[in-house]
Amino acid sequence: MQTIEALIATLSGWVWGPPMLTLLVGTGLYLTVLLKGLQFRALPLAFRLVFHKDHGHAGDISHFAALMTALAATVGIGNIVGVATAITLGGPGAVFWMWMTGLVGMVTKYSEAVLAVKYREKGEHGMRGGPMYYLAKGAGLPWLGWLFALFTALATFGIGNMAQANATAKIFEATFHVEPWVTGVVLMVLTALVILGGIRSIGKFTSFLVPFMIIGYVGSALVVLALNVTEIPHAFGLIFSHAFSPAAATGGFAGATIAAAMRFGIARGVFSNESGLGSAPIAAAAARTSDPVKQALVSMTQTFIDTLVVCTMTALVILSANSWTQGVSAGQLTSASFGETLGSAGEIIVALATAVFAYSTLIGWNYYGEKAIEYLFGARSIRIYRIFFIAMVVVGAMMNLEFVWNFSDLMNGMMAIPNLIGLLLLSKVIKAETDRYFKS
Repeated sequence: MQTIEALIATLSGWVWGPPMLTLLVGTGLYLTVLLKGLQFRALPLAFRLVFHKDHGHAGDISHFAALMTALAATVGIGNIVGVATAITLGGPGAVFWMWMTGLVGMVTKYSEAVLAVKYREKGEHGMRGGPMYYLAKGAGLPWLGWLFALFTALATFGIGNMAQANATAKIFEATFHVEPWVTGVVLMVLTALVILGGIRSIGKFTSFLVPFMIIGYVGSALVVLALNVTEIPHAFGLIFSHAFSPAAATGGFAGATIAAAMRFGIARGVFSNESGLGSAPIAAAAARTSDPVKQALVSMTQTFIDTLVVCTMTALVILSANSWTQGVSAGQLTSASFGETLGSAGEIIVALATAVFAYSTLIGWNYYGEKAIEYLFGARSIRIYRIFFIAMVVVGAMMNLEFVWNFSDLMNGMMAIPNLIGLLLLSKVIKAETDRYFKS
């Protein structure tokens, strides 16, 4: 097992090296220029469209439900443990690079959704779309679409399953002294109750759960920041100064280079908002919409909410506290930082937020995996996949944290490569669709 863990860690380091980071950020920057800064000039319109209903058009769920399903998958432990991991390994400057992935990632997310809706098709279990379809039908590369679907099916058990269950189990063990297997079993049962009903069941559930969980967590973070308001300027100062200069060792913090800040900031940012991975457009393809651009604009708000709102709240709470300089592990850092201000209540808030965030991510990513499996093996394979996905929740809860994160990073990277190739090859289609919508 140690040999496998070492291999996964090595491969993850290769995949998330400079070429991948350049491809991710470069694609976002290219699309930003091509679409004339769409993520900035069209953001108000995008938020207005979230609650717009296109009755009588093709699709399974509303704009809002599609957004909530995608947010359910993205607002997960990456927003809690992922941010803490970025700061622990990359220093405060990693937060700046997370923000950069969010800003350029918004237009990447938009572009993915445009193509997902444009090239989607009706299937036995509702609408189906995503990178595998636009790679095959749009770019004329069915083999690359097949590879994307394969990597997505595998990634489902990393970012969307084991990582979520593992983080929840660890924090519940530390906060409430609950055995990891118990947490795993409870998550498994709760997940099964929702996903067996398919996308309509998932859409209804996430539309109810996600707004409350985000408002609750952000509200709690704002309380902590209000009580530590004098530390906020210092926190921002750390973020900006160490984005371009090494972070020196202090207390229990080992220090970090600029390269580490960039690598872990971008990797954890992508893990959190999934822009460029090609996962969220699978949910966007299920939206009931009259135009691909409408749902794409709605999908764009997902990255803004995830990275520039929720992740920022976590980062500011951590950097306005002292725990990050005292050698606290990444898995406990957010909890300890909340606890410095709110005591045991803060630790309980983070534990519960982790559980809810992880639970929602399990539900959202199960849907992504279903569509990938359907593409690979047909609709009959979905039932088998659901059973296996549910069972892996317990396995993930009891696994080694480092292995789970490295496996997640590796699979995320393998998903991103074919998806980014598709976005670049179809960039003229994205621009044409965008120009058509805004000129009409």
